[in-house]
Amino acid sequence: MLKPILLIEDNPRDLELTLVALERSQLANDVIVLRDGAEALDYLFQRGTYATRADGNPAVLLLDLKLPKVDGLEVLKAVRESNELRSIPIVMLTSSREEPDLQRAYELGVNAYVVKPVEFRDFVAAISELGIFWAVLNEPPPGSLRLQRHRSSGNQTPD
Repeated sequence: MLKPILLIEDNPRDLELTLVALERSQLANDVIVLRDGAEALDYLFQRGTYATRADGNPAVLLLDLKLPKVDGLEVLKAVRESNELRSIPIVMLTSSREEPDLQRAYELGVNAYVVKPVEFRDFVAAISELGIFWAVLNEPPPGSLRLQRHRSSGNQTPD
């Protein structure tokens, strides 16, 4: 079973560009889109609207820094403080080049901090590479399920 990619983004333009880039990378993972930090925490902690969602953590969180309700740093902090969630890879995807944001994200345990490129082509390339790395190339923590492609047949089987 492929784990989904969780995209937390409130900017409609950046959301659309990110989805296009992930689609172009031809990942088979579903992408779950959430629009603010409070909704992200509800999803991750399976509460509120998401209380009955299927168990399991996403392959990666693509997390915007500046979010309504609860900002990305607070989401990051809550995930890293949770025994059940702390192993989820988190990529901060932001327009902020401010050193305090970068420093705080790494202090809280972010796996990567990526400044969104301004040019469309660069943005698509960056997101595509992120998706491929975290959803395909990165080895998930022990106990995680992920499909592996058999090179000879192209068939997929769970690890």
